Amino acid sequence: MKNSVRLLMTVGACAAIAGGALAVSGASADTGSAPRPAAGRVAATTLFAKVGANGALLASSGIGNVNHFGGGRYNLTTSIDISGCALLGTINTGGGNDPGPGSSSILVGAVNGRTLFVRTATPSASGNKIVDDDRPFSVQVTC
Repeated sequence: MKNSVRLLMTVGACAAIAGGALAVSGASADTGSAPRPAAGRVAATTLFAKVGANGALLASSGIGNVNHFGGGRYNLTTSIDISGCALLGTINTGGGNDPGPGSSSILVGAVNGRTLFVRTATPSASGNKIVDDDRPFSVQVTC
């Protein structure tokens, strides 16, 4: 019995030492290189929309309306003021099929506090096709 108690104490001590080493090892793994949010900082707000070439709103969050008012020109209405926000956009494929030849481009800009302007184009279109072109796109607004 005395040997059993001694064995249990030895195993317990080894486990405690190993656990402490793991805890120290885990704590020292943090190099401090990852950015940490400042105290009292508010989380970012992200709005997005996936829009068809015809202006149909296919999916969205925080963007409620699309006005397709000309070849490759769209105004999107947002639920918040986007004046100080980052604006991103990309051309999509039309359901898995590339909707046009060559390259494509997108311009995204704020018209006013709650309106986002998107212009899509096919700069390398063949023939008499105009550069401004209806293209499916996605936008993201991060505030």
